[in-house]
Amino acid sequence: MHAHRGSRRYQQQRIRQQARTIQSCDFFNLLTGPELLDLLDQQLPPHRERLFAPTETLSLFMRQVLSPDASCQAVVNRHAVERLANGLPPCSTSTGAYCKARQRLPLALMESLVRQTGILTALRAPTKWQWQGRAVKLLDGSTVTMPDTPENQARYPQQSTQKPGLGFPIARVSALVCLSTGAVLDSAMGPYSGKSGSEHALFAHLLGSLVAGDVLVADRYYCSYVVIAMLQAQGVDVVLQQHQRRITDFRKGRRLGPRDHLVTWEKPKRCPSWLSQPQYDALPATLLIREVRVKSKVLVTTLLSPRQASKQALGELYVQRWNVELDLRNIKTTLGLEALHCMTPQMNQKEWWVGLLAYNLIRLLMLLSAKHADVLPRQLSFKHTVQLWLVWDHRRPQPDDGLDILLVLIAQQRVADRPGRSEPRAVKRRPKSFPLLTEPRRCARARVCRHGHPKKLK
Repeated sequence: MHAHRGSRRYQQQRIRQQARTIQSCDFFNLLTGPELLDLLDQQLPPHRERLFAPTETLSLFMRQVLSPDASCQAVVNRHAVERLANGLPPCSTSTGAYCKARQRLPLALMESLVRQTGILTALRAPTKWQWQGRAVKLLDGSTVTMPDTPENQARYPQQSTQKPGLGFPIARVSALVCLSTGAVLDSAMGPYSGKSGSEHALFAHLLGSLVAGDVLVADRYYCSYVVIAMLQAQGVDVVLQQHQRRITDFRKGRRLGPRDHLVTWEKPKRCPSWLSQPQYDALPATLLIREVRVKSKVLVTTLLSPRQASKQALGELYVQRWNVELDLRNIKTTLGLEALHCMTPQMNQKEWWVGLLAYNLIRLLMLLSAKHADVLPRQLSFKHTVQLWLVWDHRRPQPDDGLDILLVLIAQQRVADRPGRSEPRAVKRRPKSFPLLTEPRRCARARVCRHGHPKKLK
């Protein structure tokens, strides 16, 4: 036992030493706190001393996700220059060693770090940031694409409406986000189509990250009997928008006020395809649900008492659901995770989770800055924080260089509150005037070699 403790202590010291000596690990210093050091130590695989140690590889991976040039060559080039600047022996600029080091990183390590950083960030939030003393969590889904390789197509097939060779592998992702801090608490990824890839199926994977006392806010897609029943069984309340297929008649049920009543929902007769039969059988036969009209929307909630949650309070809370749309936009657009870059499904999963880890660490910086400036984290700009961090990360390390100045700079840029703002889901023009492919690229390439480019494209 003593020998194990000694080796563990040595590994922890080595992790800290690597973070202090390598500039690329500046971001990783946020991970080496006492809360996450034990988790990092437990999840790291046995490894020998290499050019790219696991901690250094993870830090470089996060830097790669945050950088506008997300290529492996760019991050290796910068790493080689930094080694020379820090008086270390020169290394090769070949990307082979770095790519192999990324493959050795356990996916479970990245998933655990994302969940733990999300929890720790939420725990650092003051109670006054909560809604009526309760933690509010947002849930939503989206899609990401990846390179068109046989391995990716086998795991995440392209849409069925696209011809073979003319589409890209696509995956459905879901994210559970903390409302007060914006940190990702959990995520799930699955195929775009099929029962294992539906948003409800992915929701089942996120259920363990919700605890009793939470309030879940989501759009109409999650407004179903099964989802609400599973959440109620865990002591989680919901505020959802009514699904368009369900008709709300305020003349029925127990009236609580104008356009506000309690109704009883009956259990559906058929088990959903994404749920097992024993899980379906364990659900209650009926649910007592509150339906309330707020402006043009009908909200469905398990907060049954108007004194506990008034109509106005429910409406103001549901408006905050839009934040998860902004969070997914920051993940996909600002961090560039809308199109993943790896050739295999396993590496694409790692890229997604490393991106979420970098996102959470940016959110941690925003939380520290918000507490320093006495504002809400949602009032600060995510993109501004990323830009500042990238510039900060390029600086030469100083012995007594802290993050206080960086936190002040982050708080200087505020996000305006623009309620009711909307944008059309359309583009003014394509980036290029080229037509879309109508045949696989290899066939089009052979046609160009034989007959040349069409005259209208020359």
